[in-house]
Amino acid sequence: MTDAEALKSWFFREVLPLEPALTRFLRRNWRNREDLVDLRQEIYARVYDAARKRLPVQTRPFLFTSARNHLINCARRAQVVPIEHFVQLESLNIAVDNATPDRYASAREELRRVQSGLERLPPRCREVVMLRKIEGLSQREAAARMGVSEDTVERQMVQGMRALVDFMLGGSGRIRRGPKKRSGKEEHRP
Repeated sequence: MTDAEALKSWFFREVLPLEPALTRFLRRNWRNREDLVDLRQEIYARVYDAARKRLPVQTRPFLFTSARNHLINCARRAQVVPIEHFVQLESLNIAVDNATPDRYASAREELRRVQSGLERLPPRCREVVMLRKIEGLSQREAAARMGVSEDTVERQMVQGMRALVDFMLGGSGRIRRGPKKRSGKEEHRP
């Protein structure tokens, strides 16, 4: 058991200086920015409680392992839907829209068309659409993952979605780029 003064001193000396790194870790690994301060405080409380029994030999790995485990637990809890929600839904007496075999086949065909449309996109454009629309990354996160600017992600997203919609509506699904901007004086032709 660690004495209270030694524990407090350790926490201020070893853990609190890691706050900027911990905050960056949380930003990278947790989507909801509004939760970051609460998550950090919960991690601090867990680390402090665990250190009461015995101070860790290496603080940094201990802190980040605790943070990773806490995020995993939070994600698991977020995926659990309380049974009360289903009970409440059943009591509403709303007609359930059961998928008929025709609707199922139609949905599968539409999914195949989307996949085919995605395959027609240029590689970078396809990657942007997949990261943004399928993985749900923000524009900033997609840009960081790809190592490109946010403007590039935005342009590729617009071009990719236009081409995908065109394909889904029976068009060629090709990327159509607007006219290039000219530098200097422009010629005016009648």
